[in-house]
Amino acid sequence: MRKFCLSILFFGICLLVHSQNQKTREDKFKQLYEEFATPNVYRTASGAPGYLYYQQKADYLIDVEIDEKNQILKGTEVITYKNNSPDKLSYLWIQLDQNMKAKNSDTKLIRTNKIEEKMSFYELTQLHNQFDGGFKLEHVKDASGKDLKYTINKTMMRVDLPTPLGSGASYVLKIKWWYNINNRDEVGDRSGSEYFEKDDNYLYTIAQFYPRMAVYNEVEGWQHKQFLGTGEFTLPFGDFKVNITVPSDHIVGATGILSNSSSVLSQEQRNRLSKAQMELKQPVLIVTQKEAEEKEKSKSTTTKTWCFSATNVRDFAFATSRKFIWDAMAIEYNGKKTMAMSFYPKEGNPLWEKYSTKVVAHTIKSYSKHTIDYPYPVAISVHSKDIGMEYPMICFNGGRPNKDGTYSERTKYGMISVIIHEVGHNFFPMIINSDERQWSWMDEGLNTFTQYMCEQEFERGYPSRRGPANKIVDHMKGDKSQISPIMINSESALQFGNNAYGKPAAALNILRETVMGRELFDFSFKTYAERWKFKHPTPEDFFRTMEDASSVDLDWFWRGWFYGTDHVDISFKNVEFFKIDSKNPEIENSFKSEMKTQERKFISDIRNAKEIEQTYNEKDSSINDFYNTYNPFETTLLDKKEYEGFYKKLNENEKKLLNANYYYYNITFENIGGLVMPLILNFTFKDSSTQTIRIPAEIWAKNDLEISKIFYFEKEAISIELDPWQETADVDLNNNNWPQKKYPTKFEVFKNNDYQWDSESKENPMQRAARNEKLKNNSSSEYNPDKPSIEEKN
Repeated sequence: MRKFCLSILFFGICLLVHSQNQKTREDKFKQLYEEFATPNVYRTASGAPGYLYYQQKADYLIDVEIDEKNQILKGTEVITYKNNSPDKLSYLWIQLDQNMKAKNSDTKLIRTNKIEEKMSFYELTQLHNQFDGGFKLEHVKDASGKDLKYTINKTMMRVDLPTPLGSGASYVLKIKWWYNINNRDEVGDRSGSEYFEKDDNYLYTIAQFYPRMAVYNEVEGWQHKQFLGTGEFTLPFGDFKVNITVPSDHIVGATGILSNSSSVLSQEQRNRLSKAQMELKQPVLIVTQKEAEEKEKSKSTTTKTWCFSATNVRDFAFATSRKFIWDAMAIEYNGKKTMAMSFYPKEGNPLWEKYSTKVVAHTIKSYSKHTIDYPYPVAISVHSKDIGMEYPMICFNGGRPNKDGTYSERTKYGMISVIIHEVGHNFFPMIINSDERQWSWMDEGLNTFTQYMCEQEFERGYPSRRGPANKIVDHMKGDKSQISPIMINSESALQFGNNAYGKPAAALNILRETVMGRELFDFSFKTYAERWKFKHPTPEDFFRTMEDASSVDLDWFWRGWFYGTDHVDISFKNVEFFKIDSKNPEIENSFKSEMKTQERKFISDIRNAKEIEQTYNEKDSSINDFYNTYNPFETTLLDKKEYEGFYKKLNENEKKLLNANYYYYNITFENIGGLVMPLILNFTFKDSSTQTIRIPAEIWAKNDLEISKIFYFEKEAISIELDPWQETADVDLNNNNWPQKKYPTKFEVFKNNDYQWDSESKENPMQRAARNEKLKNNSSSEYNPDKPSIEEKN
């Protein structure tokens, strides 16, 4: 009875352990049914818009004025909001993004900081910053001029409608406001002014300057998550007419088409602009540097109004200054034509006149090849210091030469990259209009990936900061407590640059080069762009389209790369070399004899042999008297007959296989990092030839920790390399070779007195050297592709 009870107990324990193991094993190839939203009539399981897909429309008529003397922006707007949803709306939500700079904003309240032994003046200035930002609303009225009830909740405003807005109906409201324009050097931010002390002039890059409609759809309802600074913007499409009043000597660049050029441009400027519309090779100067410098000397006391119109855009931005040099050229791509333009102060030259507009043109061509044809009439790059921000048809970009006009390679490539990136944002998210407030990676990641392709097409060997798999290795092998999944809200992401830009870009490059191949990937990526241009895609729409258009199951890839934080570290755990035992005694005995001679000698055998040789020399007798002359590898007649009997029983295919003389390699792979990936193996043979074998990631489907596989060849391999072209982001290359190959790292040496303490500076010489090296790197003349981009700093 006792034995029976113990047996039951043992069985129960085994069952419990098995059950726990079953629960803890993660299925890395499990389909994402639980993570994905359920397909519906608005968004299909294929990743395409459904037959009842809808989106709202917001049209704007805006009058805005820059008061340069008081550094104030004043504006009025008429919004016509069209409800295309099936729902009745009893209120509308409007975004007040300027309120992020209000004195009592949540952005300031939630910003964590700590006093260190040393703080920069910039950090201290930001701590004491009392800039009075934010919208100052004067009224919110309906079309007839009646006041509307509204409630402001930080960066959002709810406007209560007198009666619910039905499906298919439109509503008109009027808003009047003003706000203080921030100096970006003092307050920072994506929009504001740059002050040039030497000539006492301003350059304005103006965005988020008007109350903007929030998005309403079937995914979020109203997307009215507060604007805290990291998660950017989510906006409906619409048509804009914007009248911008500025000092008469200003030049304005903006979203859309200038509709009153005869009122604001001279005849000479209009002639130059007409010439630029026909020029495809070199930019034409509309406003020259000499003309801009003349304007800097005096300030106009009168104003001009520049009128712009834009169709089917999600936003509007503009730049204005009397300092602007303006050049332009035409771009032809896929049978279409548009204009590339740049606006920049003299401080940007000679770098900007040489590169900016040509980079804009190249970007439009490259992105149109990889995504959709650029649909807008113009693409503009504006230069202001230390900025990188994007809006429809216009972007603000940093990258400034030294005061004497010289510039480093780092400055040049940094400027080119930020222009490519910000112009590229016309595609993601200005046209393929994802929810930036929720998912930064959907625009930053997809854009950074496309930017990488554009950079490599711009110049062979271009020093791209991101894109290739090996560029994300340091991030992925880092402390997991400081790493977020890509699929996380923008405000919660740790290491934002790597999370939203670097890792998604590397992941897409791996998909293109390794998992799917260029042909399937490119077709699927373009399909996504075509399906969702001028619409609001979600992550699921992207994931599903990439699978739908390629017939490649990618759920394991999205799960690992986008929903998890595992890294890639796949190693050779064991490599065994085999040959078939042919049973032929003459072949096998010869092989065994050769193997015996290559065996390491046992220490006793070595010493015994020495003693025998010594005895042989002393006695001068035959050494054979001291050795066993038996040869275990001698082929006997019996061996031959036994082999003949075996061979006669084989059929022709078996004989062929036996005599083929294949070399077999039994390889055991270990998944140390946890992220399953394809296996890329490069075999090098004795005759110096090579063979590459690519194995899909599904090899890990039944065991994601350890697998074994046999490989065979007609010649002997002398080395095997795993991931030989660094295409999977494997974090440890030291375990990727057979025989093992070690990659060296370096360490520093120092004298003992290098660590003597300096009581005045409170640091030792090594610490001072490290600090000086850091300062030197920040002003290095060499381009550093691993430094944060201008946009990430913003």
